[in-house]
Amino acid sequence: MEKTTTGEFRIVEEPGKPLAMEPRKFSMWLFIGSVFMLFAALTSAYIVREAEGNWVYFEMPGVFTISTVIILVSSITMQWAYWSAKKDNLENIKILVAVTAVLGFAFLILQWQGWVELVASKIYFVGNPSGSFLYVLTGVHAIHIISAIVFLLIVLVAAYRYKVHSKNMVSMEMCTTYWHFLGGLWLYLFVFLLLYR
Repeated sequence: MEKTTTGEFRIVEEPGKPLAMEPRKFSMWLFIGSVFMLFAALTSAYIVREAEGNWVYFEMPGVFTISTVIILVSSITMQWAYWSAKKDNLENIKILVAVTAVLGFAFLILQWQGWVELVASKIYFVGNPSGSFLYVLTGVHAIHIISAIVFLLIVLVAAYRYKVHSKNMVSMEMCTTYWHFLGGLWLYLFVFLLLYR
């Protein structure tokens, strides 16, 4: 409150602090939103097409269960790497980010093995829409996992150059968020495909 020369009081408002987000994080959240919308559209199309009939029902490859466990474990190692960065435990960062990347590669190998099992069961990309949707959903997710592994390798190189620590967490936060998102997305797809196979 401020007193004027005439003796009257008037309220002076302090300018509010604008809401702000680091531009790279904002871009990443926009990207995650677009990926979420893509998979929401694909799974919605899956449900609509299944209701039209001419749908082949088949067992999901058992290896997808193993890949689900691996992606969940990789989320734990990624979170542990993030906590290590906050505590400036540089050796742990390097080990855990590398382990997460290896688990990501293992996930991709198991996805490929799942496709091999599908082909052996005569479920092809071209043919019945049920098979086509399965290949598209798992394939598009695998492409995003590849992009996340590249991101992990970039963070790993930065960790070896001592550029990832408690005072420089942006890349680690972004990588952790993206990795958890893809893990959660796979869990959603796995449950969805089990329910609507």
